[in-house]
Amino acid sequence: MIRRRYISTRLLKDGMIIDQSIIDRAGRILIARKTALDPFLIEALQRLSVSGVYIREGEEDPEEESILIPPKVIEAIEKQTVPDRSRLQLSESVKKHVCQGIQFLYANTSSQHFAEAANDISDSLLKAIEENDAIAMDISILKVSDEYTFRHSVDVAAMGMIVARKAGMSSREIRELGLAGLLHDIGKSKIPPDLLNKTGRLSDEEFSIMKKHPFLGYQLLKEKKDIPRSVKLAVLQHHEKISGNGYPFGIKGDQINSYSKIISITDIYDALVTERPYKKAFSQRDAVEMIMAMTDDLDVSAMRSFLDSVILYPVGSTVSLNNGERARVVKNTPGYPLRPKVIGLKTGRVYDLSEDIRCASVIIE
Repeated sequence: MIRRRYISTRLLKDGMIIDQSIIDRAGRILIARKTALDPFLIEALQRLSVSGVYIREGEEDPEEESILIPPKVIEAIEKQTVPDRSRLQLSESVKKHVCQGIQFLYANTSSQHFAEAANDISDSLLKAIEENDAIAMDISILKVSDEYTFRHSVDVAAMGMIVARKAGMSSREIRELGLAGLLHDIGKSKIPPDLLNKTGRLSDEEFSIMKKHPFLGYQLLKEKKDIPRSVKLAVLQHHEKISGNGYPFGIKGDQINSYSKIISITDIYDALVTERPYKKAFSQRDAVEMIMAMTDDLDVSAMRSFLDSVILYPVGSTVSLNNGERARVVKNTPGYPLRPKVIGLKTGRVYDLSEDIRCASVIIE
């Protein structure tokens, strides 16, 4: 299976396979897709001030290999390809550091180094976002641990920071929101393990206990002077709903902390797309559709920033349309994660799913 990732030009190495074509203003292909890079080509990319490119790793999907794409279609794909916005990437060293840090937090809630460790993780995530100027996210690359609680906390934090950046928050606010994401479920460290890890549906009594985790988390944090009050409130309120149907207090609208409004969305999204012993994972498309349907419960402005940030179908990926055609994604439009621009691999037909009304009935399956 081919894996495709965006990488800064300064980090390119000899032998890497480029997964996009480099085209000049006249429409001429300077470097063809699937070319193995060498020092000369890497230097040329740097001279052209190309900040980053997509590379491909792994083996070709036999199903994709069997598709014979006409030369004219290949040319159309190359010319109309618009690289995705820079996405958050975490190096293996950062993932390891973050994973160890989050495990320390859950195991040492009363440690005098708790706030220091939490702030250190948030700083690491912010640095990763700023280093590659990340303004979009692909949840499939964020996983840092096999342990759900740890992985979920980091996913919620990282996605929340990207959404906060899209919403125009300052670096301080983005960092604090990341801190809130990391700690939003810290109260679960005080929930009995047998209840926390139960594989079946919770009884009403068990769910009542589980619903105490936001307040328990707030209780753990309230005396920690190095944790901002806004972060503590976000931990307390991340299950509150705009409609007033949330918990623990049933507050609504502007009573809810601004960080909580973002954390609530990334929390729900990550939970939906993650498989658990008691449920199957929803597809990313289905999860986004479910989020979009929750306008009564979720903040619309935060939702808009979320939809502007998420990338479901990376440019260059092959998708199946409900009309039976397979197509190549050539452009993603912010705010329309379900409706990228694609080109049919056999017909060369262009489907601009976000703008062309003639494509209203066409969806990616």
